[in-house]
Amino acid sequence: MKRTARSFSTRQLYYLSTIAIFLSTVVILTSELAFVPAHRVAARSTGVLMSQHGHVLIQAGSVPPGDAYCKANFSIDCYGPHQMQNIYNITPLLTAGYTGKGQTIVIIDSYGSPTITQDLKTFDAGFGIPDPPGFKILAPLGVHTFNDSVADDDSWALETTLDVEWAHAIAPAANIVLLTSPVDESQGIQGLPEFLQLEQYALNNHLGNIISQSWGTAENTLFYNAGIPTKGYMRSNAMMYNSNMLMFDKFNTLYQQAAAQHVTVFATSGDYGTANDVVTQDNVFPSPTVLFPASSPYVTTVGGTQLQTNTDGSYRGEVAWDVAPYVATGGGISQHYEEPSYQTSTLPTAMQQQLHGHRGVPDIAYNASAGSSVLMYMSFRGASTKGYYNVGGTSEGAPQWAGITAIADQYAGRSLGFLNPALYSLANSPAYAQDFHDITQGNNGLYGVPGYNAGTGWDLLTGWGSPNVTNLVHDLAKVQ
Repeated sequence: MKRTARSFSTRQLYYLSTIAIFLSTVVILTSELAFVPAHRVAARSTGVLMSQHGHVLIQAGSVPPGDAYCKANFSIDCYGPHQMQNIYNITPLLTAGYTGKGQTIVIIDSYGSPTITQDLKTFDAGFGIPDPPGFKILAPLGVHTFNDSVADDDSWALETTLDVEWAHAIAPAANIVLLTSPVDESQGIQGLPEFLQLEQYALNNHLGNIISQSWGTAENTLFYNAGIPTKGYMRSNAMMYNSNMLMFDKFNTLYQQAAAQHVTVFATSGDYGTANDVVTQDNVFPSPTVLFPASSPYVTTVGGTQLQTNTDGSYRGEVAWDVAPYVATGGGISQHYEEPSYQTSTLPTAMQQQLHGHRGVPDIAYNASAGSSVLMYMSFRGASTKGYYNVGGTSEGAPQWAGITAIADQYAGRSLGFLNPALYSLANSPAYAQDFHDITQGNNGLYGVPGYNAGTGWDLLTGWGSPNVTNLVHDLAKVQ
């Protein structure tokens, strides 16, 4: 069936938007109730580094810890691949041979990690999963020179390791292509062109049918001098406004191209609630914001939950990831994009009134809590710190949803491409109860910025909820 990229209305809404690059990964030592952000970095030109990476070694060596060890020593749950496969009902598909075979996931990060190839092999051996049939690292813009004493290098190595290991953990037979930029995208608007080039490179060279990205720029900083809230910014920053809107437009055109090529694109909603940690020199933007590219109507955006399991490790439930005053799932209403037709045609009247004609995010959700964290193996930081780390943050969700989509594409026998119309259609049907876990508790206000409440059905914290994967994959194949 022929499909076109412009399958719904996406007229842009030129209101207040912003930019501050952000890596959406959180690593916690004990429970999130004890979490203190690792560092905040003052404004650099038009953007701010929002990284919150407190790297915590759970267990040294190549043998991964079990959940009992994590509970006894850190009062948290920590999950490996087989546990997550069981929790979200992926195992029946894997057992039946639907492992992502023949599919390729493209992961886009700055810097990458100099140890990712060996780390992935150690991760696979530790958890008893096969190596991917193909793993390529491409750096078309140049290779970064690493220094493990530099925080940004360390942060991107962590992000890269999480993305690669957990996309593979969910779809073990999918190929993986890691695209890296030599520019630290957390610098703000100066770094965005490199990500744009990488994504264009991926599409033009048909590198894969799924793209996972765990970076974001908060819409509300585009009109502030050096990232600091000022009065009269709309009048004084007209040139910045036009320049940054042009950059948004270029990305969004690229995502339309992805939809036309039947490529699925994922982004994350962020880790700092409606504030999205837009903090510079101790200032917080007073109004709610969302991230871009999460707010693009052509991107499938993943929000965060806290997972709860039974004593046997099976799924018990989830709540929206909300550990105020420290972290919370991003989510809210775009001030730049109009509400797309897949939302106007499926969301109830009360939600339409709240959105007021704007794009709402996220679309879906996945575990993000460090209290119910996944484990990754990383050796980048030197011989004394080789081992397994627990990881939280919404960037857990994008690579795992990418893995789910690789399985779904194999099951359907074709690339499902842009997922949102199908996801919203299924969620607005009797299939909703069997395809999704509806998440109804939580609020994502943070740093004094008002938040939204989770509720029945679609909401501004967790979208339609997290997947019951086997059921969802069966139904997605029927819709598209």
